[in-house]
Amino acid sequence: MPSEPSAAPGPLLRLTIAGGAAATAVVVTSAALEFGRGHWEAALVALPLLVAAAVGAKVAYPRLLASTSTAVGLMLAAIATGGIVGWAGDARWAVGLHVAAAASSLAASLVALVVSFRGERLPVGPLRDYLTLTKPRIMTLLLLTGAAGMFVGAGGLPDGWDFLAMTTGLALACGGASALNHVMDADIDRLMGERTAARPVASGRMPAPRALEFGLTLTALSFVLLASTVNVLTALLALAGGLFYVVVYTGYLKRSTDLNIVIGGAAGAVPPLVGFAAATGSLTLPALWLFLIVFLWTPPHFWALALMIKEHYQAAGVPMLPGTRGDRETTRQILLYSVLLVAFTVAVGWWLGPLYTGAAALLGAYFLLLAWRLRLDASRRRAVVLFHYSLGYLALLFVAAAIDPLLV
Repeated sequence: MPSEPSAAPGPLLRLTIAGGAAATAVVVTSAALEFGRGHWEAALVALPLLVAAAVGAKVAYPRLLASTSTAVGLMLAAIATGGIVGWAGDARWAVGLHVAAAASSLAASLVALVVSFRGERLPVGPLRDYLTLTKPRIMTLLLLTGAAGMFVGAGGLPDGWDFLAMTTGLALACGGASALNHVMDADIDRLMGERTAARPVASGRMPAPRALEFGLTLTALSFVLLASTVNVLTALLALAGGLFYVVVYTGYLKRSTDLNIVIGGAAGAVPPLVGFAAATGSLTLPALWLFLIVFLWTPPHFWALALMIKEHYQAAGVPMLPGTRGDRETTRQILLYSVLLVAFTVAVGWWLGPLYTGAAALLGAYFLLLAWRLRLDASRRRAVVLFHYSLGYLALLFVAAAIDPLLV
């Protein structure tokens, strides 16, 4: 029998997961950039680290077992498909399967790493505060959707250096917007419970002007990097997404209407456009489909969160649907948007490919089941389940969209 999980994993387990993720990232990067040297060596380093992480999770922290075991299985699949690449003479479909398996293993290991930090308060310090300003957990999902947008736009593997420049520029844009959000929401954060009150600006550890300078600097660096190394459209889209999030959503919608997240969700839907524009220099229908997927996903995801922490939003005077219209209306809206989301994601499969369509149907069916259960029982437990599933749902859906063109 596994021992009872501690409040947080020990540093050795977390370090093992981080090492496995780093080695897996080398596998993915070396494959995408066609660097032969170090590719197999990195895989042979990553696999034992991931296995050790899975064993450690089973013994000491079962909460991480699913994600670490998934990372191991996908790394084994990556190694197996790597052998197929050699046998098939670098056929495009074989390379696509190989990169997809390695990238999925990386995603699973990053999920494990993020989960390993939940429930633990890390030591506070200047570097930690600057990192907190960028909201790295949220950024991870935004970067994933941006990367998928670039794969879809490129119709397969994008240019390696363009991909690196796009993800770096998008990370800077997301981090800059998040830092500015910390400044503007400091008064709300102080009222929404211990977690948000402990944020750098809200707690007073970091002066607001310094956080403001940091956010503006990241935003400027993002624009310069994307405009000079990718293209101007990509830079403008990243800038527009950040401005919409900070000025329109944070500055106005969040405090003035319970439909804040419906309209404000447009900001979180911009990264796929950034990735697509980086690959093509333009925006066409598939880019719009990716944008609308995130746009329709946002309300049920955040309303589930609002049900979980309804009292916190009410204490801060933020008009969220559960507080203004009640739990019953909130669950009705969640179900409605879930139906629209799943129907739309399946419908656009005609443009995004068969693998994506299958993933949209299967993942969407379970999404609808969870939304229906929440409609019948608007409990916090049901809201928590839907909230966490929605994160994995969006990530897997965009991974499928990225993989599909590799298999053609």
